[in-house]
This record gives sequence, C-alpha cells and structure tokens, in this order.
Amino acid sequence: MKKNYILAMLMLVAAILIFVNASNDIATYYNFTTATEQAGIVKVNGTLDPDHEIKYDPAVNANRFSFHMLDTNGKSLEVIMASAMPQDFERSEQVVVTGSRKGDTFVATEILTKCPSKYKDEELYIRSES
Repeated sequence: MKKNYILAMLMLVAAILIFVNASNDIATYYNFTTATEQAGIVKVNGTLDPDHEIKYDPAVNANRFSFHMLDTNGKSLEVIMASAMPQDFERSEQVVVTGSRKGDTFVATEILTKCPSKYKDEELYIRSES
C-alpha cells in the first residue's frame, strides 16, 4: 500500500475514536426520581433549596460539604460532596451534580455551578433602553 493510503486510514481511525470518545461525554440530565432508577453515575440539574442551609465547616472537615438541591420537578434532596465547597457556591443560580443516589441522599463526584454574571445589572440596563 502506498504511504498516503496508510496515513489516510490512520487519520480516519483517529477521527472515529475521537468522535466515539466525545459522544460518551454528552450528558442526559435526570431528576432525583429517575436518578434512583438509573444504575451508575448520572447528572441532575437544579437549584439550591433556599429552605435548607449549606453545611460546611472547614475546621471540622475541609473536604466535605452538603446542601439541599431542588431538581427540575421541585423535589428536594440532600447532596453530599467529598471536597471543599466552591467559592461563591451559595450565590449559584443553577447547579448540575454528577454522582449517584444512595437512599435519601445524592453523593456527588462533581458539581458544576452557574453563578450570576457580574455584568447582569448592565445587561438589564441595556435591555431597558431598547
């Protein structure tokens, strides 16, 4: 075979492997009820529950914090994370937790937060002029 054919085949195989790897990262979001039915790691989208406090005491254990989260159906569940609390976590507008449900708690392995933009007031001001 010519070197060009071999190179083209290798590039094609590499492209397929990259595509397959990227497709595994596409997330399906669940709520707490459907997360119970799923085996393994899932992603749950929601907001912080204002009726419960965030529990984090770095003097006792700096690598553990917990909070209650409302899923998209309005169900509240305690989420436990084995790491330090992210900066400005309590100001989060939206929270995505990755992990698994264990009884009456959700054990998170990863948390993604959407915090309010520091330019939010300017956006509101620009919108009000138009």
